[in-house]
Amino acid sequence: MKPLQLINAGCAVLFFLFFLPIDAQVSDSIQVLRLEEIWKIAESGNRQIKLTDLEQKESGISILEAKDKLLPELSVAGDFKLNSKFLIYDNGLFSTPQNVPASRYGYAAGYNFSLNIYNGGREQRNIRIKEEERIHRQHESELQKNTVKYAIAVAYYDLSKFLQFRDLLSSEMINEKKQLSKIESLHRNGIVLKSDVLRTSLKLSQLELSFSDVEKKIEVARQRLNILMGRKGDQALEIPYQEILSHSDIMETDYSDYVAIALSQSPEIKITQSNLRLSELNIKQVKASLLPRISLYSYYNYTYPQVSFFPYSNDVWGYGQTGVKMQFSIDNLYKSKHSIAHANNINLQQQEKSNIKKDEINIQVKEAFLQKKQAEESVETAEKNIIQSTETTRVIRNSYLNQESLLTDLLDAENTLLEAKFTLTSAHMALKLSAIRLLIITGIFEY
Repeated sequence: MKPLQLINAGCAVLFFLFFLPIDAQVSDSIQVLRLEEIWKIAESGNRQIKLTDLEQKESGISILEAKDKLLPELSVAGDFKLNSKFLIYDNGLFSTPQNVPASRYGYAAGYNFSLNIYNGGREQRNIRIKEEERIHRQHESELQKNTVKYAIAVAYYDLSKFLQFRDLLSSEMINEKKQLSKIESLHRNGIVLKSDVLRTSLKLSQLELSFSDVEKKIEVARQRLNILMGRKGDQALEIPYQEILSHSDIMETDYSDYVAIALSQSPEIKITQSNLRLSELNIKQVKASLLPRISLYSYYNYTYPQVSFFPYSNDVWGYGQTGVKMQFSIDNLYKSKHSIAHANNINLQQQEKSNIKKDEINIQVKEAFLQKKQAEESVETAEKNIIQSTETTRVIRNSYLNQESLLTDLLDAENTLLEAKFTLTSAHMALKLSAIRLLIITGIFEY
């Protein structure tokens, strides 16, 4: 595989976890950001996280709204009106009416008070539902933030990988230019053919093209990372890409432990459990419609004139009542039957969804665990290939300079060594990202 082909293939590879000290020469005016620091910036700058925080705030307001319904209802009212004649038909509708003297205008003012004493616990249960919805939103927020942080990790190690590819290509081009100079000298002395000079020049051109391609990928990766942090895409950004942590420093845990943790800590599991609790509360809420409603009420009004009771009067009249009122909806005895059946069916659905999600989590943990193991094996294999390829290249180079092998053998060996270096870099990235993904799935990602 050619270096350019390997670079293009590397775009699909996932990368790795922890961060490292700085060896690169970076301008003092540009802050070098580690992954942990980028995550911290994204917590306040990422647009998706901002939206999640606003939704979280909304769930808290909903609880306060539900609690407001426990407060008594109190209102004041007043009116002013023009009265018609007050006619009383004491001998029938078609008889001559008696005209009772009454004021041509009237007014009224008073208050109404109502306090719910008991309604099957619906108001208190509604508060519990809103509180459970807030917990549900918290789990969704946690899941969303982990998703954003994983996307940032992918972009971070994407940028880190391409920066390391650029260094490898830069170093390879320097070495190739030196080698081209030697081959040109050998050609002038009649030791090698002109074709060797042309082949070496062609390889150098390919390296330069690959270098240009990587530079463009670096620009795109840097822009993506800036946007995920909530910054301008063209803002200056440097990362400690030369730092690579040994995979032996990654926490090792048995597969069974990961599964046990995931089934209790995973945000997705917590979301399904919250949905199940909400469905159970909804059943109780629907059944509460079968219970009576008891409330304390009071009202008092001043009216003018007094035309409600005999004897009538053109004086101001004050009247009110205070008492306890009970209401029971007879129709709910037969109307609520299907509502209760519907709520029970939703609860059964949530139980099945919870079991399905547990199965999915088991599969996801297994897949992520095996990916991590595969990444570890890839790193070990790549390290061995580096050692073997380095020695092979050294031997063939000496052999070529002694005219004991062909230039094509040397170029193939050099390409194989460069590809091995690319593979090792990509394998380290894949290992670190697989570890992050496993931690996110299990719900113990706390960086």
